[in-house]
Amino acid sequence: MCSRHPSTKWAQRSDKVYLTIELPDAKDVKLNLNPEGHFNFAAKGADDLPYELDLELFDAVNVEESKAAVLPRTICYLIKKAENKWWPRLLKNEGKLVFLKVDWDKWQDEDEEDIGLDDFGGMDFSKLDMGGADDDDMEYDEEDVVGSADKDVEGSAAVESKAEETPAAAAGEAKP
Repeated sequence: MCSRHPSTKWAQRSDKVYLTIELPDAKDVKLNLNPEGHFNFAAKGADDLPYELDLELFDAVNVEESKAAVLPRTICYLIKKAENKWWPRLLKNEGKLVFLKVDWDKWQDEDEEDIGLDDFGGMDFSKLDMGGADDDDMEYDEEDVVGSADKDVEGSAAVESKAEETPAAAAGEAKP
């Protein structure tokens, strides 16, 4: 039986790579990472079909400091790079694999890492009164809604009557 490749997302920082394997209810998960950057994954999906990944990462990694977590919907692997440097791509070989995509939720550009944009510069959004759908002051009285609707009707009637006067006025201007 032929194995399949699970949908996989990745992102990086100068010191680590995030790999997220999307395979809900994975069983018999086997992960293997070696210092040269060879990564293997094997598991059975909820459909009992085998899924595999065999990736040759761009550069060497630190296996001891890398961590994996098997969650109900995904398998997450935080891979520590051997050297703190940005990789031009995830894999050693160039080319696109259809099951491998950028994880835009975790992605950060090289120039953003230095200024700490991943935490919004330490800004605490809970202290801002930005309002929202659950605010108590967003309740409407029925009178307010009816009153504003009446104003809209009055305003549109004024526009219609002005439009009727415009051709007559234009005709009056055309007379010598």
